[in-house]
Amino acid sequence: MQTGTKPMSQSIRAHFDGEHILLDEPVKLEPNTRLIVIVLSPQDSGRDHWLALSKRRLEAAYENGEEEYPLDLIKEPNAKLTTDEC
Repeated sequence: MQTGTKPMSQSIRAHFDGEHILLDEPVKLEPNTRLIVIVLSPQDSGRDHWLALSKRRLEAAYENGEEEYPLDLIKEPNAKLTTDEC
């Protein structure tokens, strides 16, 4: 890890095998890396969790008071998307 940089949070899928929590993908972690474990109910596909995480990340990508982009800047509209869906 570089000095002076803030480590990025990341979501990693995992499962419990009845004895241990196992990561579903390889991840390089430093010793004593702090983790948060969220246990999903068996009925929960994780969709709500991922939607909430996506919303937070999207909000973090833009600053408060950032300029809105007017519709007339769109060069090629998406015919499958109506303005009611935005």
